[in-house]
Amino acid sequence: MNRKEPRRALVTGATGFVGSHLARRLVDNGWCVHVLVRHPSNLASIRKFEDRVTVHRHDGSTEGMFDIVKAARPDIVFHLAAFSSVRYEPSDIVPMMQSNVIFGAQLAEAMIRHEAFRLINTGTYSQHFENKPYSPSCLYAATKQAFEDILTYYTEATPLQVITLKLFDNYGPDDPRPKILNLLHRSAKENKPLAMSPGEQYIDILYIDDIIDAYEVSAERFFSGRAEKSEVYAVSSGTPIKLKDLAKTYETVSGRKLPIQWGARPYREREAMILWDQGKPLPGWVAKTTLEEGIRKLIHS
Repeated sequence: MNRKEPRRALVTGATGFVGSHLARRLVDNGWCVHVLVRHPSNLASIRKFEDRVTVHRHDGSTEGMFDIVKAARPDIVFHLAAFSSVRYEPSDIVPMMQSNVIFGAQLAEAMIRHEAFRLINTGTYSQHFENKPYSPSCLYAATKQAFEDILTYYTEATPLQVITLKLFDNYGPDDPRPKILNLLHRSAKENKPLAMSPGEQYIDILYIDDIIDAYEVSAERFFSGRAEKSEVYAVSSGTPIKLKDLAKTYETVSGRKLPIQWGARPYREREAMILWDQGKPLPGWVAKTTLEEGIRKLIHS
């Protein structure tokens, strides 16, 4: 690669919370960014910088994927697209498999065809229920493991290199997802009761900027030649906290009493009461934002 040319990235899942923040960071850092979205997709999350990226709409076909990778000519593919749901309906099975397994296999195949050999994949801590080497807490986690297994073929049989980042919970401003800190924040602002489980489960949660740092550090592993054929890292705060204590921390930082109804809901089926702590840390990366600092940023955003 000519060092005078900007680095080229293809980002899947750029319309999601984490993916949109990653695409924005790459653009701000001078990358030539291509984003791959489903057809149709709502581009609201990238609207503020849409004119600075090239948007490719995937029609679901393998041929269409080949055309997109050929056009993007990425130095690195950042794969964040997923059908993510803890609870699902039978009607979700096919789209979940399509998004989390077939789409990824099409992407890997297209990368090999067009000699794009660096992939940063996204996994989840929920592949490790009860801290086991592998135990999916839900069907979504099982599909993420299925794609990891497929990538094993590509890293062993082709020049593809893969770094998989297994993410824990995350949060930040402008997050449309019904995640725990968003629910607490909304409950505090609206002063509406929030029905919760008994709250003894542990949460490992990171501010969005730290998550994006992990993707950048992974990219540098590729560019510096330090990456092996296949690497898997846990992107963890290292300081899990009980849900009840997370709520107390929010109350302390915000100065607001949360109207939480503890025990009004049962724990989910296969609720993770203890978290996976056996993952390998990503070299050169540490979380920089404390929970208190992140909550403060969320409140004042």
